[in-house]
Amino acid sequence: MTQTALILLWRAVGLLFFVIGLIGILVPVMPTVPFWLVALWAFGKGHPAWRARLLDHPVYGPPLRTWEEQGAIPRRAKRAAYVGLCGSVLICSLVLHERPIALAMVLVFLGGSALFIASRPEPIVVRTASPQPLPGAVPPGDRPDGP
Repeated sequence: MTQTALILLWRAVGLLFFVIGLIGILVPVMPTVPFWLVALWAFGKGHPAWRARLLDHPVYGPPLRTWEEQGAIPRRAKRAAYVGLCGSVLICSLVLHERPIALAMVLVFLGGSALFIASRPEPIVVRTASPQPLPGAVPPGDRPDGP
């Protein structure tokens, strides 16, 4: 496979998972960030500018960067994932109750997903020091015009 074909393949994979993630914005039980993590990975190989745009997104950029830098999942996202997994278990149990082997396979996959999510740490928040006053600045309480 030529270099150009590989780049086009990575772009296509990235776009596919990006679009699936977009659908996740509209469908409440479908996640967005996991699909965009795959898109981020593929764009890193096929289109670095699109990767940078995903990382700079005001809403989805921070969790993507947190995953990339720390491999961490915020507590709120873990809870949402567990709720989605429980909903999936319920729906699959209702739909696949006559197919015990298929149900068992789905439950093993969902259980493995839950264990993986539980194994991920929570993000480490880096706090910056409070800004130092500029030299010669007057503290608010010492101003002649009041606080």
